[in-house]
Amino acid sequence: MARSDECYSTQLIDGDGIFNATGIESFIKEVRLGECGLSYAVVSIMGPQSSGKSTLLNHLFGTNFREMDAFRGRSQTTKGIWLANCAGIEPCTLVMDLEGTDGRERGEDDTAFEKQSALFALAVSDIVLINMWCHDIGREQAANKPLLKTVFQVMMRLFSPRKTTLMFVIRDKTRTPLENLEPVLREDVQKIWDSVSKPHAHKETPLNEFFNVDVVALSSYEEKEEQFKEQVANLRQRFFHSIAPGGLAGDRRGVVPASGFSFSAQQIWKVIKENKDLDLPAHKVMVATVRCEEIANEKYSSFAANEDWCHLEEAVQSGLIPGFGKKLSSILDDFLSKYDAEAAYFDEGVRSAKRKQLEEKLLQLIQPAFQSMLGHLRSGTIEKFKEVFDKALNGEEGFSSASRNCTQFCMARFDEGCADVVIEQAKWDTSKVRDKLQRDIDAHITSVRTAKLAEITAHYEAKLKEALSGPVEALLDGASSDTWPAIRKLFRSETEAAVSGLSGALSGFDMDGQSKDKMLGSIENYARGVVEAKAREEAGRVLIHMKDRFSTLFSHDSDSMPRVWTGKEDIRAITKTARSASLKLLSVMAVVRLDDDDNDSIENTLSVALVDSANATLKDRSTTTFDPLASSTWEEVSPAKTLITPVQCKSLWRQFKAETEYSVSQAIAAQEANKRSNNWLPPPWAIAALIVLGFNEFMTLLRNPLYLGVIFVAFLLMKALWVQLDISGEFRNGALPGLISLSSKFLPTVMNLLKRLAEEGQVPAANDPQRNPSLASKSFRNGVSSSGDTSSSASSEVTSSEYSSNSKED
Repeated sequence: MARSDECYSTQLIDGDGIFNATGIESFIKEVRLGECGLSYAVVSIMGPQSSGKSTLLNHLFGTNFREMDAFRGRSQTTKGIWLANCAGIEPCTLVMDLEGTDGRERGEDDTAFEKQSALFALAVSDIVLINMWCHDIGREQAANKPLLKTVFQVMMRLFSPRKTTLMFVIRDKTRTPLENLEPVLREDVQKIWDSVSKPHAHKETPLNEFFNVDVVALSSYEEKEEQFKEQVANLRQRFFHSIAPGGLAGDRRGVVPASGFSFSAQQIWKVIKENKDLDLPAHKVMVATVRCEEIANEKYSSFAANEDWCHLEEAVQSGLIPGFGKKLSSILDDFLSKYDAEAAYFDEGVRSAKRKQLEEKLLQLIQPAFQSMLGHLRSGTIEKFKEVFDKALNGEEGFSSASRNCTQFCMARFDEGCADVVIEQAKWDTSKVRDKLQRDIDAHITSVRTAKLAEITAHYEAKLKEALSGPVEALLDGASSDTWPAIRKLFRSETEAAVSGLSGALSGFDMDGQSKDKMLGSIENYARGVVEAKAREEAGRVLIHMKDRFSTLFSHDSDSMPRVWTGKEDIRAITKTARSASLKLLSVMAVVRLDDDDNDSIENTLSVALVDSANATLKDRSTTTFDPLASSTWEEVSPAKTLITPVQCKSLWRQFKAETEYSVSQAIAAQEANKRSNNWLPPPWAIAALIVLGFNEFMTLLRNPLYLGVIFVAFLLMKALWVQLDISGEFRNGALPGLISLSSKFLPTVMNLLKRLAEEGQVPAANDPQRNPSLASKSFRNGVSSSGDTSSSASSEVTSSEYSSNSKED
């Protein structure tokens, strides 16, 4: 950013009008102005010589401009234009101190530099301080009014006007309140602006479009120094963030980037120096100019206050006025005749020029009313057109004939109204308004036409989407050899119906054949797009569909009942059938087949590449075959119709097989477990060996019944453990999972049985088991069963968890 803590200054233009290009380049480097971009402001000051301009700038902005020494007398201090940067103000603010006007050093006739420097300041600055004495307010020369007028006039011609703030600084304020001084200054500035001849583009531009006028007052620096400094300090605060919205120059326009400030200022000064039209007019011409201008201003004011004109101006705000043009032409002719009579003896050239200016000003005054009349006429016509056009359309009339007839009727009505509004003196052309009306009517017709066509098209598109989306989705979900033929048949029938209906609806629009064919083609393309979009949507879920179809065929029989793997099913054949159906689904969703000539050999390609090649590879791993799926496109199929590329099909099939392998392995494991559960007894040879080898032990039991009782009790205990542990159920899923599960349940079950036996032994004498052995035996068995249930319940959660885990591991 630019330096704001130190002040640097340089002479921008010397007293002879020579631009100091080297000095300003050094200055810009010192303050680093080029880094500011658009964030900088330019302030200049102009006013009479020895009016304290430099003193004000030094106190206001902390600059170091040379000040006049009052003890040496009043003389010229600043020569040419000096430039400095403000210390301590953000954003970067540049200050230009201009040479004072009315200086005796230059003489009475040498005022060219004063005008040039003032014009330069207005052209370059965002804020211009006009320094003036309080007692000079109301005086023509001291207030710089002629200078401002000339500068305004030439500036409008030389430059693209920019938004500049004019701040009048009233020095050595007297007792007269600022509230009374400010209106006088504002009125003077407004009069200067109104009197300046402006280019045609800015004829009606108000003063506030290019200038903001502000007025401040300061006490005497010599008599009330402390009060002066306090007021200057308050004024300084207004220059902080001056270019921000709401600041002194917040609405400025046409700002030159800081890096181009030097070149821009040099070119502006060059244009000003080369200009030869800044001399004041001769005395005679000046008198004629002043007097004719006074007469013209008087007639202008009288016209503005005329009762008839005011009545017309007020009435035109409400609506159309019959005979408006004739009434206003008569009033204008009366006031122009009065001007001619009073200005008859003045210079003819000036008189004619001022009459023309008066006529232009009067026409400018009445032009808003004239434009309002045309506006009422145009708006009324367009509203009438909308009304009759809507009625014509609602009356079943064709769109083209309705728009043509209504347009002719309304344009004729507008032409009749224009003839009544035209003012003789103005010679204003109403063709632009007529063209604007025609464009508005055409735009309304186009908008209604577009809306109607869009409504009709949207209606048939909605019908197509409803007729195609659901059936296409259902057909693709059921993927078979007849899927795409059925989709083609549905697509053609629905498209033909929609095209036929749309063609009939477009008959009233008088469309050319090309546009009509384009719309009919678009509805066909929309129908195709609906089918293709639905196909792409389903193709994106093809893996899910494949797994669902595999699961349905693999896990359910022909009656849609869940399969129970008893060991008699041919899992290999079932798996092959389910995978073939899934492969069929993949082939159906691989390519869009809406045309009769579309390639339909994809299923064979997939079968050969994914099924036959896999079987061949398993049989002979040494054989190397060509992979037809090693491509990103299908043979004789355009990429636009491809939903799933061959490479993607191969990847999907690999993923599909990997994700369905588990279901197949689970089925095989279930068959094996079922076989094992049905063959848990030992083989017959083992039973025969037990009988032969255990004959002696059996005879010993018969000779000693006590052993038999012990064996019987052991049998009851083992039976209770068998029931509680569900040993046969545990071994259905294999030996290792069964042993692991039984090992975790065995100890808790035994502990529960012993606890139950101990509780039975503590029953009261009324239930003594010695008096009723059968009851004791029954209680014992019930206790064992109950204890077993408790044990089974206590360990069911852990066992179930371990069983699931071990089954997966197995």
